[in-house]
Amino acid sequence: MPMPWTYHHATKEFRSFLSDAKERMSLVSDNSTYTAVDAVFQVFRRRLTPKQVIAFADILPSVLRAIFVYRWDPEARQVSFASVEEHTREAQAIRKDHNLTPDNAIEATAWALRRHVNQRDLDRVLAQLPQGAIRFWEVDVSDPRELEQRIV
Repeated sequence: MPMPWTYHHATKEFRSFLSDAKERMSLVSDNSTYTAVDAVFQVFRRRLTPKQVIAFADILPSVLRAIFVYRWDPEARQVSFASVEEHTREAQAIRKDHNLTPDNAIEATAWALRRHVNQRDLDRVLAQLPQGAIRFWEVDVSDPRELEQRIV
């Protein structure tokens, strides 16, 4: 079996995602963008069971998959979905001394993510997750082609 594309091109794929997220968040550094994306992932992950975390991680590109599960405690208490504003404040509170996470971090991460995953796989997995998961990764665009999967 050949090596999966996402492993063979992991750096290229991650750089493309990070560039999209950084531009959408209007951030100037990769470090601040990484911190924001990591925080968004942590906020989302807290709302899933271990089985759901693995199902969601499974559809992510390899580096994003690693970030999503990094330092994850499968025994941590699962919390409920809340409003986008509450999720945003939660993300902004993670590593608060080194966090420049903007108010649009969740939307920007979702926008970039949707451009770098298979939409059908993402929608299939989100439909199996708790209520609120679909809304968390929703992106409102005037032209759906904006979210077409990028081939990097």
